[in-house]
Parts: sequence; structure tokens; C-alpha cells
Amino acid sequence: MSARPTPIVPRPGQESVWDYPRPPRLEPRAARIRIVVGGVVIADTTAALRVLETSHPPTYYLPPADIAMDLLTPTANGSFCEWKGQASYLTLTVGDLTLTDVAWTYRNPTHPFEALADHVAFYAAPMDEVTVDGDVVEPQPGGFYGGWVTPGVVGPFKGVPGSWGW
Repeated sequence: MSARPTPIVPRPGQESVWDYPRPPRLEPRAARIRIVVGGVVIADTTAALRVLETSHPPTYYLPPADIAMDLLTPTANGSFCEWKGQASYLTLTVGDLTLTDVAWTYRNPTHPFEALADHVAFYAAPMDEVTVDGDVVEPQPGGFYGGWVTPGVVGPFKGVPGSWGW
């Protein structure tokens, strides 16, 4: 197992992912979140939920009413989270562009994450633009986790090489 890294000390207005709890916490987030692909606004909301877990940047779940759901189709793929349960993956199609398994949802999340039901989280990397209150999102390192790194959060973040055992 890798040793716990030295957390970066947050500046005023920042959060450290090392202050986030384990098990994770779910909370509403009124920040304006926008996702754009191929010039099309895929999502625009101020009613997101975010999951905060030690060593991970926040993962944002958006309500279906604020997403162009007609551009998403379910796939046969999924994953299992020890905290939230079984996730189902979604493919995004915008015009001739198809991005496979770029979003996921929990249809029947476990307690205390029931509020996530049918909300959708997106990987930031394949999107043309993802912002939180105007701040450009960077994807969580490593490609597997779906956290969003913004200037308001500091790490180090799980997903970098050598972090599997954190």
C-alpha cells in the first residue's frame, strides 16, 4: 500500500481533498455547471449534487432535467462503488461524434446516496468544455475516477501514478 501523501495546504477559498470524509459525503452544490461538446450545451445547471471523498476531487451529479438526455444512450457497461452501488454507463452522441461510456448514473443508489438516483456524472476529459462557476475543469488524474479539479480544490489527488493504495 502506498503511504498517504502530504496534503497541499489550501489557500483561502480552497478546499483540500484530504479534509473530505471517508465514507464520502453527498451535498447539494448551487454552482453553475456547464458542459459543452461540439458546440452543443449538453448540460447547464445550478442544482448539482457533489460527492466528496478523501483524496478525490469532487464528483458532480447533474439532474436529468438540466441535461440534453436525448443525446445520451445506455450501454451494457457499468461499475460498482462500495459506497453508492451499481453504476450504469452512458454514451453521448452529438451529430457525428460518439463518445462511448463518458457518463454514468446510479439508478438505485444505496443509502445514504439515494438522492443521486438518475442524476448523471460526466468524465471531463472527453468534453470540449466543462466549467464550475466559470472555472475550467481539469479531469481527475488517471482516467478511471470522474472527479473534477478546479482552482477551488487542492490535492494531491488519487489517480496519479502510485496512488492506488491511498
